Amino acid sequence: MMVSILFCVHGIAPSFLASLASSITAAWLSGISIDAALPLLFGYAGQFPFLIISNLLGVLFVAVPAFYYNSGEVITINAAFSALLKRPLRYLLAGILFSVATTIGFLVCVIPGIVIALLMPIYVNRIFLGNEPILDIFSGSFQAVYRSENGMNFVGIEILTWLLVALVSICTCGLGALVAVPVSSFYLQNAAYQKGLIR
Repeated sequence: MMVSILFCVHGIAPSFLASLASSITAAWLSGISIDAALPLLFGYAGQFPFLIISNLLGVLFVAVPAFYYNSGEVITINAAFSALLKRPLRYLLAGILFSVATTIGFLVCVIPGIVIALLMPIYVNRIFLGNEPILDIFSGSFQAVYRSENGMNFVGIEILTWLLVALVSICTCGLGALVAVPVSSFYLQNAAYQKGLIR
């Protein structure tokens, strides 16, 4: 679950910038003129709004279970989209912070990236349900997961859930992810509430 959501959430900045940089480098090395490279650049610029929209929709995989366990009511499609559109700038900034932190963690060494990625269920829950500043939510999520009594139990549950979703996805050629990702999001939010990481 987290792997597919991470690719979705972390797709905004790193993949966009990486593909843009590789295209510019390839055009420069092959000797293509600026006139020929401009359509390529405009093509990437045209993709950017769709990347933002798809990433906002992708984060709903984690946000809808957070809304459900917070209110105890079934979340309709209209309720999910109205919550998403209520504070889109906050969600974009929170996603960029999380993406940059995780990307730096993966670049430094894989382990820090995984450590940050494991914050996602708590982080998204607090971003969507709270009003604290984004940096406070990031540090509070880190403390909730890694410094609380049941935090390491939750990390173990999260890793096992990732592995199970990856196994189901691989064994079904990706088709099982259509069910496994949303179910695992609900499971992880429930586990976070049960372990007391979210109050």
